[in-house]
Amino acid sequence: MLKIKTPKSGKAKREIEKRAPKLVESGKKTLILQGTKTSNVLNAVLAEIYHLKKDSAVRYTRKNENIRPFESGGETSLEFFSLKTDCSIFVFGSHSKKRPDNLVIGRTYDHHIYDLVEVGVENFKSMESFTYDKKLAPKVGSKPFIAFIGEGFESVDELKHLKEVLLELLRGEVVENLNLAGLDHAYICTAVSSNRVFFTHCAMRLKKSGTIVPRMELVEVGPSMDLVVRRHRLPNDSVRKEAMKTAKEQPKKKVKNVSQDVIQGKVGKIYVPDQQVGSVALPNKAKGLKRERREAKMKHETNDRAPKKQKENSE
Repeated sequence: MLKIKTPKSGKAKREIEKRAPKLVESGKKTLILQGTKTSNVLNAVLAEIYHLKKDSAVRYTRKNENIRPFESGGETSLEFFSLKTDCSIFVFGSHSKKRPDNLVIGRTYDHHIYDLVEVGVENFKSMESFTYDKKLAPKVGSKPFIAFIGEGFESVDELKHLKEVLLELLRGEVVENLNLAGLDHAYICTAVSSNRVFFTHCAMRLKKSGTIVPRMELVEVGPSMDLVVRRHRLPNDSVRKEAMKTAKEQPKKKVKNVSQDVIQGKVGKIYVPDQQVGSVALPNKAKGLKRERREAKMKHETNDRAPKKQKENSE
């Protein structure tokens, strides 16, 4: 029998509630870590990916010996870190003679490896190598514009898979409404060949165009690099089917006496009971009522005394 531990503190209960399945999931966090060997180029790439996703990323800088995502048994430590940090996307960097400047980008489902894409980094340029106005620097938390240019993203399986993974990595939290004023940077991915993609990061500058709609200008701010696809592993059909399940939305409770109209919109009915004026209690200390009662009493007393005086006079 497995012993199930229940949270005892309020902080632990709130953390478990955050990680519980929801109808509308929150934004996915990214785990960034490295293997036993890395190069200076790869360290700079991991640092700048962390800088671009600083609001929703966790980075480990220590060396990890037992992580080999494509080998059986080599993903145990990676899945443990995914469970510990509650991250569903990871970027793993390693460097070897056979695969120099190697990046493995993958997704997890229920904190188990879902799919993997391995790319090699070439022609890397950091943010510091670009000269631009610092006012154009993208703000933390702003939503990016992502463009995939080239027929390869629709026809080549490797590039189609890379497109899905990059989209999950870069888009951040999914929102329904977007303020165009906060759209200040763009990721441009261009398919150069069947296995090579040119990736660059640009800031968006608004210019006058003589009309209401401004003219958009792209200023390259970095980083930029060539991503060469080496290996990729698609998810199993059973795992994909399980991951693609969507929960049925709960039916909305019917609100009484409220209806929707095409012209007037939301219409409500209010029922007011008939007022019974006769049974309304009047205040006891009304000065006007006391005066009327006093005058009526005096008038009644005078009427009662008048016949007595006439009788005495007649006798």
